[in-house]
Amino acid sequence: MLDAMKKEIFLRKEELQNKNLHSLYFGGGTPSVLSADEIKSLIDEVLKHFNFNSDIEITLEANPDDLNSQFLKGLSNSPVNRLSIGTQSFFDEDLKLMNRAHNASEAEGSIKRAQDFGFENLSIDLIYGSPTSNLEIWKQNLNKTIALEIPHISSYALTVEPKTALENWVSKGKVANPKEEEQNREFYYMIDFLKDHGFDHYEVSNFAKEGFYSRHNSAYWKYQEYLGIGPSAHSYNGTDVRSWNVANNQQYIKKLNSNILAKETEILSQQDQFNEMIMIGLRTIWGVDLNSLNEKFSENILNHFNKEIQHKIEEGILNIENNHLKIPEKHWFMADGIASDLFLV
Repeated sequence: MLDAMKKEIFLRKEELQNKNLHSLYFGGGTPSVLSADEIKSLIDEVLKHFNFNSDIEITLEANPDDLNSQFLKGLSNSPVNRLSIGTQSFFDEDLKLMNRAHNASEAEGSIKRAQDFGFENLSIDLIYGSPTSNLEIWKQNLNKTIALEIPHISSYALTVEPKTALENWVSKGKVANPKEEEQNREFYYMIDFLKDHGFDHYEVSNFAKEGFYSRHNSAYWKYQEYLGIGPSAHSYNGTDVRSWNVANNQQYIKKLNSNILAKETEILSQQDQFNEMIMIGLRTIWGVDLNSLNEKFSENILNHFNKEIQHKIEEGILNIENNHLKIPEKHWFMADGIASDLFLV
């Protein structure tokens, strides 16, 4: 697999217009199953074809159970300078419900070990609104996060996904369905709590101390180009072309062994581009840049847009600041629904 990914990097080295990288991200699954040496060799391969900004952010997604001392020692001697740890919760009942391999003690221990090996730029994932949790437990999760001095938090409401163990348990009545009212309450408690502790709420599900915004995710949210390497990885040219690699590992390797890219490509229509700009922009503190929107889209699309936003502006669900359309934070829990009301269909 490693050789195939290196081959893909070589074959696609001309796709990015900007050869100076400010972010490199190992994610989309469990990249921490790679050894530290394998991760370093992939970084070296990228460096053969691209330049790294002096302050490049290099992130590795990791499960807590993978972050043992041996792995962290090797990683601390690599260019990786940021870890995104799939903590989910500091309570065992939550973790059992989510079918996680680690327990609460391992979650906390992995963070402390990472800090001991010099990793200060840490992000953790937290899930709220679980049937095994409540507001008091959620408060304890957040207090633990502050005590551990984590500078970035990505937090999501628990959802019941199709064909999962959780869906099966819910359908059989073994576990209660998550309650939107409780999730709403925990979401807004989190906003106030984290703001009181110096965090910026810069995207619906993301909070960061100053200087610790995720550069990688911010690039997505600002419609910048990115190149994804490996099975299932997605890429985007910053305007109207998206591509994605096959998910099957064997097909991926076989094609690249024959110098063939294992990807499919889609040309985004004006409708697709408009809907994505609305959906992504309205989830952030930056909002939707109306100047960019006016330059990019036809009069018919803009007429639809201006008509649809007028009523929501009057209701206070949307507002315009410095020529950017935004959702006031008090309505962020419903951001996706508000955005979808503006879509072209």
